[in-house]
Amino acid sequence: MSMSLVLKPRVSEKAYGLSQLRNTYVFDVERAANKHTIARAVAAQYGVTVIEVNTINATGKPKRSVRKGARPSVGHTSDVKKAYVTLKAGDSLPIFAAIEEAEIKDAKNAEKLAKIAAKAEAKAATDKAATNKAAKEKK
Repeated sequence: MSMSLVLKPRVSEKAYGLSQLRNTYVFDVERAANKHTIARAVAAQYGVTVIEVNTINATGKPKRSVRKGARPSVGHTSDVKKAYVTLKAGDSLPIFAAIEEAEIKDAKNAEKLAKIAAKAEAKAATDKAATNKAAKEKK
């Protein structure tokens, strides 16, 4: 069952924070899956060492939708089983790699903009000094 277990990573701010701080990744799994099968599936699919697996059965929230001119229909969202998988130090999953690359790219762009702004300020200061000098010579 380990290879046939579908692991859907949860991409949220909380999941991203856990992956950065505690090396813990969050997955949506089948409700029948247990901790052992989840650990084997993560190890097999991603080639990492799993230290700990915690699971939670989250019940669906009630939802209500109101249609124009009709009675409100009542339903609920689906129940979900979440698995919090902690990996060995040094191991990581490429789930949030695109986000990290974007952050690095943004930091580099900010550095470039700061350098350009510093150059523009220096040029403006030299131009102002040259203008002041020329004005004094005219007098």
